[in-house]
Amino acid sequence: MSTAQTIAPSIPADPATLRRAMTAGVIGHFVEWYDYGVYAYVATILAVVFFAPSDPTAALLSVFATFAVAFFARPLGGLIFGYLGDRIGRQRCLAFVIVLMSVATFTIGILPTYEQVSVLAPVLLLLCRIVQGLSAGGEIAGASSFINEYAPKGRRGFFSSLLPAASAVGLLLGALLMAILTANLSTQQMIAWGWRVPFLIALLLGAAGLYLRLKIEDTPMFRALVSAAKTEANPLKASIMQQSRWIAVAFGATLTYGVGFYTVASRTIIWSLVKQMRVLLVPLLHGLHRRLAAQH
Repeated sequence: MSTAQTIAPSIPADPATLRRAMTAGVIGHFVEWYDYGVYAYVATILAVVFFAPSDPTAALLSVFATFAVAFFARPLGGLIFGYLGDRIGRQRCLAFVIVLMSVATFTIGILPTYEQVSVLAPVLLLLCRIVQGLSAGGEIAGASSFINEYAPKGRRGFFSSLLPAASAVGLLLGALLMAILTANLSTQQMIAWGWRVPFLIALLLGAAGLYLRLKIEDTPMFRALVSAAKTEANPLKASIMQQSRWIAVAFGATLTYGVGFYTVASRTIIWSLVKQMRVLLVPLLHGLHRRLAAQH
């Protein structure tokens, strides 16, 4: 937002407020991506539980089709909650999207099965996935802006790198939990009730994330814009007109990364664990880069 940079190019927060803001942004992002990723880890079980047992291959393909629907909802969620974030503030939107994601994920954990309600089961699952996709899109747009606007000058790269690290930890937790469950429960137990556990936990994680996000104020930059009455009347139009090139670059970069990432995540838990550990190195490598650059 060019107006934001003119009115409030850098408004430092005090250290205590900065810590709370970063914690709220990072922990909330962790919760969001735990919720979002769990679905992929239980895909083969969901195929048995939510779809007709007559054709296992078709059932599994249907599960992944439902998984893919959320990706189509994500850009829409980014547009909706990005727009609202520019109008009413990042903090309110981030508090809402974490509730949306946690409730949708928890709801998957209590849905009736195909055996109980027939075709209504996959329909309800699809609706929950759409809500998850909308929430995930809003989380990415909101958390990125929130962290960047709170981060002090010269440190935005490092603080922004905490978000992919947080999402990796959330996905890693989901993978570890599924590994523990599958190692200790029989196939029959996993199909009967074990698959529900990761989804039900989402409500508790969401409550913790919501608590943190309700305890922090909106970003100093946004508050300065509101005080100066300089918020964009149509932030979506302004973004497209002023930042279309960078939107296209970000879209392309995310596309190339996302295809490989979710292919691995949904294929095997072990490979997913390895990939999450790699992403955790991002903040550390960024800090090392800054130190080396300062020496030359």
